[in-house]
Parts: sequence; C-alpha cells; structure tokens
Amino acid sequence: MTWLIIRGSGLAAFGLLAASTIWGLLVSSGFLGRFAKAKPLTYMHESLAVGSILATIVHVGALSFDQFIEFGWRELFVPGAASFRPLWVAFGIIAFYGTIIVSASFYVRKHIGQKAWRYIHFSTFGIYLATVLHGLMAGTDSSNHQVQAMYIASTAIVMALTAVRVATGGARSRPQRQVGPTRTPSESKAT
Repeated sequence: MTWLIIRGSGLAAFGLLAASTIWGLLVSSGFLGRFAKAKPLTYMHESLAVGSILATIVHVGALSFDQFIEFGWRELFVPGAASFRPLWVAFGIIAFYGTIIVSASFYVRKHIGQKAWRYIHFSTFGIYLATVLHGLMAGTDSSNHQVQAMYIASTAIVMALTAVRVATGGARSRPQRQVGPTRTPSESKAT
C-alpha cells in the first residue's frame, strides 16, 4: 500500500508541477489574457504549484514509512545522502526546495520587488528539468509508456511555450526605447 502512495503521489506532484509550469508560461505569454482576467489566472498557477508541494510532502512522508527502500529523514532532505540513486534523488530534493522558494515568492512579491521575483521565477526552468530527471532516473514507473509519454509531452509543451515566450514576451515585457528626439505636444503644434 505504501508503495502505491509513493508512486501515485510522485506522479501527482510531477503532473501538478508540469501543469503549473505550463500554466505560468501561458499566462506570461499572454495566451490566456484574452479569455480571462490576470488575477484568477495567476491564482490557478499558484494553486497548481502549492498542490505540487502538498503531493510532494505526501510522497516524502510515504517514503519515510516504506520498509523496502528504508529512507530516513537525512536521505529524504539532504541532497546526495540517499544510497538509492543518490544523484537522481538529490535532483528531486533540490527541486522540492526550489518549488517551495518559488511558491513562497508569490506571497512576498511586493516586499522583494518585481525584479527579484522574476529572477526567482526563472529558476522554475531548472526546477522543472530537475524534476523530470528525478522522475525518469529515480522513479520506478519511468519504464511505463504512459509515464514516459507524460514526461515527453509536458517537456515538449514547456519547451515550445518557452520558445514562444522568449520570441515574443521578452520584448513585450521591457519598455520600448524611443529612437530619436521626442517632441512635447506644444512643440508638435508649433511645426
């Protein structure tokens, strides 16, 4: 029973994180802005990230009770301390900490400023990659074709939306520089 909870909560945590990442890219790219107001879209993005954290807590908690793998608190919370696939487990631990930091940034955004918040949010790409690698290399379901399809499809969507965001959103998010001299309204009327 514990093993089913470990596997299910791990897959749920990944699915929620992938959905949060994809949703965040859709919001920041402006794709969803035409259909709904920004605040509810942002709340959905935030809720998916928090859901991922909660599913990860269940995943870690179930791992602490598992008799087969025998992870103690050190193996669960210190990157590189696990005897089972230490590098790939470390990626999962680091991704968990990163997800907590990024999610917490939602609540302190006005205190840390938009620029710091953006830098923190850029780490989600590394967090997402670490989570994919953790799932593929440490997850026992990574040989399952449906699980592989979930990793491949979500990664392809994240990559495509990131490319669109870089191609269109980067210029849109920065103020446009004006080239040449500017005229005041009174100067325009005089000419």
